[in-house]
Amino acid sequence: MREAPRGMYSARLDDRGRLKLPVDFKRYLDIFDDKCFVTSLDRRTARIYPMHLWRENEALFDRYTDDPIVAQNIAFTASELGSEETVDEQGRIPFSSELRRALGIEKAEVHIYHHRGRIEVLSQTVFDERKQQAATSAVEDLRKLEGAGLR
Repeated sequence: MREAPRGMYSARLDDRGRLKLPVDFKRYLDIFDDKCFVTSLDRRTARIYPMHLWRENEALFDRYTDDPIVAQNIAFTASELGSEETVDEQGRIPFSSELRRALGIEKAEVHIYHHRGRIEVLSQTVFDERKQQAATSAVEDLRKLEGAGLR
């Protein structure tokens, strides 16, 4: 199996609401089913899931009994904003108009990276927030992870 792509990349949604994926991300998704599920679970970031991974999430929603309302709410948001999509030969994947509007990413630059089997898509605003947050605690975070074995 091909390794997941590493690094953070800038991309842009085109006039038709399609995200042009870097080549390594397209190759990664090509390993899996033809379909992906493109959605948001928090109304701030988009996520592109290979369908096998999204099916695992659906199973989790069904069996999550600690707080069933939480699972219902997240599943509702995912369904409201999500759509099954296919990456075309040029590496473009459509985002629903509802998703683009909710995240404010119409024809906008976004930042993408691989995380836990999915592809995360951040608006410029969310990217800047996360960058600031990571910078604020970088020294302490690094110290903790080196203590846990980071090389």
